[in-house]
Amino acid sequence: ILIDLFVIIVLRDTLEKRGALGQIKARIRAEVFNALDDQSEPRPPLSHENLLINELIREYLEYNKYRYTASVLTAESGQPAVPLDRQFLAKELNVVEDANAKSVPLLYGIISHFLRGGKEGTQNILPKVSLLNYPKQNLGKLPAERNQK
Repeated sequence: ILIDLFVIIVLRDTLEKRGALGQIKARIRAEVFNALDDQSEPRPPLSHENLLINELIREYLEYNKYRYTASVLTAESGQPAVPLDRQFLAKELNVVEDANAKSVPLLYGIISHFLRGGKEGTQNILPKVSLLNYPKQNLGKLPAERNQK
């Protein structure tokens, strides 16, 4: 029994160091949510607007390394498992980006626009987004899989 306990502890530590333990926990949480989800009450269809909003949130979560939260969002919302293409998102939202803005989630540019005084309803095309308005700690690259799509 003591040897079994030692093996479990070593295995847990190894999985944790590799970052796999958190992914396993997130997958278990997502499966528990799916199992507990009341299937007798059908989920409303995923509207185009909700699809876009969920994708903006997922991009933000993945960028900030909130991968477990992103996996639960995907499972709970019915969002497609494969993220939408960023260029498609930008086109759907009428967002015009400069090259530097592509290194941060679209949500940062949208928020930056409104923080600078953009008026909702008066303009649906965001001005070119500049990284000058982003906090330095938020600069970085999007997940590799996002750039490949």
